Amino acid sequence: MRARCRLAQVLALAVLWPVSHLAAEESVPRPNVVVIVTDDQGYADVGFQGSERIPTPHIDALAQAGVRFSNGYVSHPFCSPSRAGLLTGRYQQRFGHENNPAYLPDDENLGLPVSELTLANLLQKAGYVTGLVGKWHLGAAAPFYPGRRGFDEFYGFLGGGHDYFEVAPAGEPVEEYTAPIERNGRPVALDGYLTDALTEEAIAFVRRHRQRPFFLLLTYNAPHTPFQAPDAIRDRFSHIEDSDCRTYAAMIHAVDAGVGKLRATLEELDLDRQTLIFFLSDNGGQTLYECADNAPLRGGKGNIFEGGIRVPFVASWPGRLPAGTVYEHPVSALDIFPTAIAVADVEQPAGLAVDGVDLLPHLTGVDGSPPHDILFWRYGGGAGWAVRQGPWKLIKQKRQRLLFDLRADVGETENLAARRPGLVRKLAAAYNVWNDEMVAPRWPNPRKNPSPPSQDPHPTPFTLAP
Repeated sequence: MRARCRLAQVLALAVLWPVSHLAAEESVPRPNVVVIVTDDQGYADVGFQGSERIPTPHIDALAQAGVRFSNGYVSHPFCSPSRAGLLTGRYQQRFGHENNPAYLPDDENLGLPVSELTLANLLQKAGYVTGLVGKWHLGAAAPFYPGRRGFDEFYGFLGGGHDYFEVAPAGEPVEEYTAPIERNGRPVALDGYLTDALTEEAIAFVRRHRQRPFFLLLTYNAPHTPFQAPDAIRDRFSHIEDSDCRTYAAMIHAVDAGVGKLRATLEELDLDRQTLIFFLSDNGGQTLYECADNAPLRGGKGNIFEGGIRVPFVASWPGRLPAGTVYEHPVSALDIFPTAIAVADVEQPAGLAVDGVDLLPHLTGVDGSPPHDILFWRYGGGAGWAVRQGPWKLIKQKRQRLLFDLRADVGETENLAARRPGLVRKLAAAYNVWNDEMVAPRWPNPRKNPSPPSQDPHPTPFTLAP
């Protein structure tokens, strides 16, 4: 009798164990993903890159808590294409998003093609709450609206930049830099400084959704022009003589304070150890105004020298990524997409080819190989392009081919093309193979333009299987 009871207990436990085991697994929260993007921030304009001119203690603390990428790249040297690559994990030349779209809210050809799946689409489908706070710049017309591209919530502006204090009064013509600040399609008042408003909105998003896994894309427009900051912050940089550069420093300082407040909120809510944070700039610093510092790199925003495409870039996940480390192999903003879906345990849809790589195995030492064998850049439909493989970088521009050994010459000062013609041919051949997979730009890059007759004005949207 006792034996039969004992057997019954064992069988009951055998039945119940998988249920309790699954319940325990389900109780483990899925990690949150936060991506913080600044706009035109210089490579050296953070303390962890050596800046003494602009203190950034909170961004530095983020880097100290995680991994700093010394060779962190974006996929394009200016705003909108870089963001298109980040959100899709794909070279934006694959779908023709190679130029900034003009701010034309009625033009349904100018924006991130609706055939492209975004990181927000995929995480939203997997049950994440998805939020965009800040700059969009991936199309101002209705089909491209963030709410239609996978974001449950949106607070910010649709264009490529915005005044930091002013919004045009109702009834006046809508201009890009004074267009309404929107919350989910409805205009809202802008009280105070825009950078601070974005920070507060991001914090509010985290507080609202602290009980669910969330994806937050926080895209500051600072330190993009216009150079504007509150006097109280500018006064802290009185040692900088040039007025614009003093304001530029203040703008970065305001972003740094926002990063600190957001991280403090995650810690207060006990979410810091279950949140993967990326921090990067969308491209190199704008050198036109001589305020951004891209040292020791050559060039800046708009070109494919290192100063245009290598950016401050950090990943932090306490307890999961090694703290206070520097990762030397080249990584790309394209890697954020596959890394985020991997940590969220989301399966990549069949047939979706991404160019990014899941960085987690590389950063944790599971995979000691470089994430990328080779990286490519192209602008103007091929007017200029670059290839990096190992330490070698080949640039083609204005009929010149420039070859640099970045390991010995990070400032790209010595052209070695004449000495290494075989290597030039090899890298150029690799570019040609890659380029054959790309398409022509879908629109030109003027300030304001009607879009050309589209090759595909209404591409079929990428749909997720139910």
